[in-house]
Amino acid sequence: MFSRDRKTPIAEWWWTIDKQLLSALILLLVVGVVLSFAASPPVAERLGLDAWHFVVRHAMFSLIALGVLVATSMLPHRSARIFAIMVLAVSIVLLWLTLKFGVEVKGAKRWISAFGQTIQPSEFVKPAFAVIGAWLFSESMKQKGMPARTLATLIMLAIVGGLLLQPDIGQTALVLATWAALLFLSGISWFVIGGLGVAAVGLLFGAYAFFPHFAKRIDSFMNPEEGNTYQVDKALSSLLEGGWFGRGPGESLAKKVIPDAHADYVFSAAAGEFGILFSLCLVALITFIVVRALNGAQRQASLFARLAASTLAIQFGLQCSINLAVNLNLIPPKGMTLPFVSYGGTSMIAIAFGMGLMLALTRKRPEERMVSGLPLYRVSAIAPAE
Repeated sequence: MFSRDRKTPIAEWWWTIDKQLLSALILLLVVGVVLSFAASPPVAERLGLDAWHFVVRHAMFSLIALGVLVATSMLPHRSARIFAIMVLAVSIVLLWLTLKFGVEVKGAKRWISAFGQTIQPSEFVKPAFAVIGAWLFSESMKQKGMPARTLATLIMLAIVGGLLLQPDIGQTALVLATWAALLFLSGISWFVIGGLGVAAVGLLFGAYAFFPHFAKRIDSFMNPEEGNTYQVDKALSSLLEGGWFGRGPGESLAKKVIPDAHADYVFSAAAGEFGILFSLCLVALITFIVVRALNGAQRQASLFARLAASTLAIQFGLQCSINLAVNLNLIPPKGMTLPFVSYGGTSMIAIAFGMGLMLALTRKRPEERMVSGLPLYRVSAIAPAE
């Protein structure tokens, strides 16, 4: 099945996939399952559920995510692009339908109910937009005068508009960061980058002025004594009580009272149980995934593949960074999961889809030869046609 001599799809996938990157992603999935055993039972008991409710569901979603990861990684570049277009189109429609038919939680409509499950369309929008945005930007770079970059910007605005109306400031920031990464990787001038930075600051002030939920989080972050910082305080306590080696499985005290110990604050719960050294190893694993993916992207001869894989890696790294910064109380809470580690079916499967696309786009292609020594945006003129 895996012999080099056999020209089967599985054999071809096995000998062209980045096995180290695939192994690191699977290891992160396994870490998430292990941590669910430590963080989920107290949350389930507080909610009146069976102690293993979230553990079982997390394991089930992990298996589905693994299947999605492997299946998506087998796609050729063209098929990956077509699949991403379909996912993006459906996700944007669902994103706007959520505003009318969505399930409201804490004043926000971010989930839509389907087949007895709640789905968060914005999770699938992110990786699909990264790929389609990269394709449009690459076409714009190869064919001067083609309005592909403008089309990518219009798609971004359609996504951001739906997210702001939910409202979901965290996901909005991540989509905008994805678009900014595409601009940067495609060789935009530093003058424009500076202008975008100023615009980003303006958007933050605008969000503070027009979205009370966001303003409340900022106020609580800037003036902790005036807001409800219970969850953040307990998360920090869990980080501190673990020390270097942790209190041991099931022994963390602060973890037992963190409302979202299994989801947004799983990193803090892990630190209390297994210590700072384990937490640093987890950060190192995430860093390895991002760096390995970026290196793999730069080896691709296809301009589209380089842009898309790099953007997906940056998007993954940014989401991890936001979650970790919230756990360390460096930024206000965003409701952003830690990829493959936090509980959340939609998030886990959507991230698996994105990472599967990244693996597919960084596979070895014997017929291509990368031009070494040139920055990403300098090889557009010699990149082969898609």
